Amino acid sequence: MKTVAQIIQTKQIQQVHTIDADDTVLAALQRMAEHNIGALPVTENGKVVGVISERDYARKCVLQGRSSIGTKVRELMNSPVITVSPGQSVADCLSLITHRHLRHLPVIDNDQLVGLVSIGDLVKETIAEQEELIRQLEQYIRGEV
Repeated sequence: MKTVAQIIQTKQIQQVHTIDADDTVLAALQRMAEHNIGALPVTENGKVVGVISERDYARKCVLQGRSSIGTKVRELMNSPVITVSPGQSVADCLSLITHRHLRHLPVIDNDQLVGLVSIGDLVKETIAEQEELIRQLEQYIRGEV
């Protein structure tokens, strides 16, 4: 099974976009729209302290009648942040996401943000691994190996 580091490499993303905890929710939404992403790690003094997503905006801002202009990211972000390391397996991450009801996991290496994996990334990798296993088993059954 692949590791988080291998997934990050295949994503070919040059930069992980972040937002500061004191920025407005509107700034976070603009950054997500600009980069066509659904969540941002939230930083404070260079450290990841949370995650904010479009889902957080919908549930914690819009549905509560709050303004995206006057609301700070820190008021909506999911915190404390749950992170993973590059060496963790896809299975470990899927278990964490399932049990904690998360959709995004910041990847931290030596106290530095090095990536962000989503539930979609993890499911895509799991499906690819299962398809490869099925292909290998079919070859074995046909005597091609």
